[in-house]
Order: sequence, then structure tokens, then C-alpha cells
Amino acid sequence: MYLCARKQKPEELQTQRMAIKFQYNKTSLQQLEKALKMRQRTLPIIKSKETALRLEVKKCKEEAEALERKLQSQIEGYEKMYALWGEFDASLVSLDDVELAVKKIAGVRVPVLNNISLKVKPFGLFSAPKWYFDGIKLLQGLAKTAVEREFVFAKLHLLEHARKKTTQKVNLFEKVQIPGYQEAVRKIKRFMEDEENLSKSSQKILKSLQEKRKKEDAA
Repeated sequence: MYLCARKQKPEELQTQRMAIKFQYNKTSLQQLEKALKMRQRTLPIIKSKETALRLEVKKCKEEAEALERKLQSQIEGYEKMYALWGEFDASLVSLDDVELAVKKIAGVRVPVLNNISLKVKPFGLFSAPKWYFDGIKLLQGLAKTAVEREFVFAKLHLLEHARKKTTQKVNLFEKVQIPGYQEAVRKIKRFMEDEENLSKSSQKILKSLQEKRKKEDAA
């Protein structure tokens, strides 16, 4: 009776961040083995995604650093002409349109910058100083680099967030769930083996007693 009652009693295996509930029976064992196999099959896929995301994050960081250096260089060029900017009409250059698209990188949807359109207002070509053309060109470069930089940082944020979530899932599967399910499966199998051995021992004892009684009856 004790074995039968224990077999139906729910068990809870505590792991680092989760509790696996199970019972000491074949149905629970099958469910746990199914969940374990699913995670073992999925883990390599998640690891591949994590590797791909790490590479993409690295590339994106390098791109962001390059744009940061480019922007700093353009700002320095702007500062060299500081004495002239008082005569310049900054409203001549404005952002007209930004063409965007979305694509998947390592399974993550990120914004892609297709084109930046800048508008230059008409101005007196003959009355304006000659350096106006250099000023317009410099402001256009600054505006484009600034927009590109913002989009690269936005893409980096999305990729880094996805990479962190994927790493967390890898750790959850590899260090918590898979070992937890393996331990639960071992406990059930050990219990069922002990139960089977005990049943066999009981049958042997019962058989021995029956044979002894037969001999005594025959005597």
C-alpha cells in the first residue's frame, strides 16, 4: 500500500530557476522524456542563433564606431569654418525624406536605411559667397552621417537585446531545464526499478512460502 500511495504522490524537483513537477509513473516519465528531447533538439538551433547574433552585434558595433569617427571628423571640419557660419543661412539645408525598410538579421527584424533625401533651398548663386557651396556640402554630410548613426544604434540596440534574450534561453536550457528534466527522469526510473525489484522479491518470498506450505501439507 505504501508503494502504491507513493507512486501517485506528485513530486517537485527544485532547480536553479524552475520547479519540475512529476509523478512516479510511466505517464509522467513519458511526458518528461518528451519535454527533454524537445529541449535537446532545440538547444543546437538556439546556440546557432546566438552565434549568428554575436557576429551581427560585433559588425554593427564596428559600423557604429566608424560612423562615430566619421561624424567627429565632419564636426571638426565644421568647427574650422566657425568664423564663417555667422554669415551662413543654416535653413538652406533640411531633411526631406528617409526611406526605410525592414529585414531579418539572424531571425530579428531590424530597420534598414535605404536612402536619405536632403532638400536645399534656392539661394542667390551670384550674390552668395563662394564658400556657401562647401558649407552646404558639409551640412549635407553631417546630416546624412547623423541619420545613419542613429539607425545603426537603433539596429544595434535591437540585435543586442535579441542576443541577450537568446543567451538567457541557451543558459536556461543548458544549465537548468535539461539537467532538471534528466534528474527527474532518473528519479522516476530509479523508483520504478526499485519497485520492480521489490515486487520480484515479494513474489519470490510468496512463492517460497507457498512451496513450503505444500511440502508441509504433503507431509
